[in-house]
Amino acid sequence: MPTPPPADVIAPHTHPDEIETRAAFDRQLATGSLAGLTVQGLRLDLDPVPDLTATDVAGTLFVGCRFANREVGADLVRRGANVVPPFSGLPYPTQPSHLYTPEDLAAGFAEGGFAGMYDTRVYTHFRAHGGALPDVREALGQRLHDHGVDNALADATRAWLATHGPQSVVGVMGGHAVPRGSVPYRMAAVLGWELARADRLVVTGGGPGVMEAANLGAFLAAWPADELNTAIDLLAAAPDFTDHDRYTAAALAVRERYATPPAVPQQRGPGLDWARTGGLAIPTWLYGHEPANLFAGKIAKYFSNAIREDTILRLARGGIVFAPGRAGTVQEVFQAATKTYYGTDGASGAYVFLDRAYWTRELPVESLLRPLFAASPFGDLSTTVHLTDDVREAVRVLTATA
Repeated sequence: MPTPPPADVIAPHTHPDEIETRAAFDRQLATGSLAGLTVQGLRLDLDPVPDLTATDVAGTLFVGCRFANREVGADLVRRGANVVPPFSGLPYPTQPSHLYTPEDLAAGFAEGGFAGMYDTRVYTHFRAHGGALPDVREALGQRLHDHGVDNALADATRAWLATHGPQSVVGVMGGHAVPRGSVPYRMAAVLGWELARADRLVVTGGGPGVMEAANLGAFLAAWPADELNTAIDLLAAAPDFTDHDRYTAAALAVRERYATPPAVPQQRGPGLDWARTGGLAIPTWLYGHEPANLFAGKIAKYFSNAIREDTILRLARGGIVFAPGRAGTVQEVFQAATKTYYGTDGASGAYVFLDRAYWTRELPVESLLRPLFAASPFGDLSTTVHLTDDVREAVRVLTATA
């Protein structure tokens, strides 16, 4: 029987030897030594350009950094550093030092529409270089990028987890084709709104449909419920994500309308307001033909869909809501169930299935999931499965124990 890996294998780690901001770099540089450290994704070609000629760089790893000229990098190597420069010709950073924002992904839309925005340009490049099966050079660039996103995601969630605990992170999954303004869309938006107001970090797969709705609810958590309804009505003017330009323009218009929220309720810790202004989205360029979800507070966008899916499920220890969806959603149900059954990532929260008729008759997932969980080596887990037609009941289940 498989057993869960040791706790230290799956636990997030703090890496004190990594430097990811210019401020931290400048502080360390003032000591005269960068020996043994890793410097990630910094623009060291921008003023004030640092003078590294007298700095101890024995064993220092510079990855994805930009220097004033090639001679700087060559000199560092001669003095014992390892330099992995950013790959030229790529439209994305090979070592991002922070997660994406909606503004990052939408950059260029005002000038060039959907085809001109950063998110689409990266997807176009991704397709032109082999898609999910890239050539060697592209594969290395993508994997460096995704490692940077891993690091940035750990940094972004560390304070939240330290303050609220892992059981406060709730995943929301469901159909990507659910149109804006529909009943399932409105239910998912209210769910995200309620969860964010209850100090839960909403995590989605970052796509359209149910995923966008949940992040939209979290984005408007500081606003009253009638404003959430108004925002959905505005978005419903462009309901179909395949109408890329109108769909994206409507999202940007709603973001602008609600750009300055009312006073956000005080969080139990600094720097956590992003959870109440959109939560977290973890999308992939494998599905880059779908418009970006522009309502998350922070966006961890990956090239690797496998890493992205595992990351969502690993984070969502406070439970997962499954709104109606098809094959992709069902896959996520049982991918999550495998982790819960074997305790791969520790204790799991509730599995909440919205729309009882859908999940018991149209796609009778419950009839398989309950006996599976009942046979878990960690005891009968079948009571973690809940079916409901009521969003507020779902919220009560998800907030009962964390």
